[in-house]
Amino acid sequence: MSIMKKTDSRRPYRLDAAPLDYAPENELGVVFLFSNLAKKQFGLRVERVKSSYPDCIAYRGEKKIRLEFEYRSRNFALHRHDPKKCDWLVCWIHDWPACPSSVQVIELRKFYGLGFNVWVVPLAGENAKRISRTERSDLWSVPSQSTKDDIVLYYRSTPDKFIQDIFKIGIPEEVGKPGWKSGRDWMASIRRVASLRTPLHLAELKSHPVLSRAGFVRANVFSRYKVTPHWPELYKMIIDRNPSAAIALKAYGPGKIL
Repeated sequence: MSIMKKTDSRRPYRLDAAPLDYAPENELGVVFLFSNLAKKQFGLRVERVKSSYPDCIAYRGEKKIRLEFEYRSRNFALHRHDPKKCDWLVCWIHDWPACPSSVQVIELRKFYGLGFNVWVVPLAGENAKRISRTERSDLWSVPSQSTKDDIVLYYRSTPDKFIQDIFKIGIPEEVGKPGWKSGRDWMASIRRVASLRTPLHLAELKSHPVLSRAGFVRANVFSRYKVTPHWPELYKMIIDRNPSAAIALKAYGPGKIL
């Protein structure tokens, strides 16, 4: 399914060929959209929808499937639901990398042409050198809230102070002893999407009329940041300076973010 252009400042993402005009803003919207897909997309026969956990009981053939609806998948953990009593977690945004493997996550936004976040991650020293030589890696440190198909803009800190490398994330998982810090870390496979011939320098970001006020710019990209709300401005800067990157980044246009 496709998505229409931004048409309403209060509800910026209008869905095309969907029973709901705009992307859902809460759990009720998730339930409504899933009801449109339950039979034709997943082959489910819904027996009942309840007010107690789990929210829904359905069948695929003779197999019973217990479903829980959440706007964000991480709310499942916040609500302290028992994963042993749930088979499917249906959400609009999947932002819970630690979801138990026994629970199947259905992220609805991906069925409507949406579904990725954008991160800026600083790298220094040997890691900054490594990323410039890397096309893909089976195990690389990623933000703990990142999910499959998110993209990362790697910021090479001093002395470079620029963004040049753009990668797509695989499925994150918690791994011990990452090597660059003590304790455990979230790791995933990564694959290069683009290498910018003209990098985005921190000085340019600081002089941008909008991005100069962004937290990650004001903090000199000190840590890992989710910059999805700033992707339209970043995307435009990237394409303006690197027209040849337009094809590689076509699938990641601002209109396809949640």
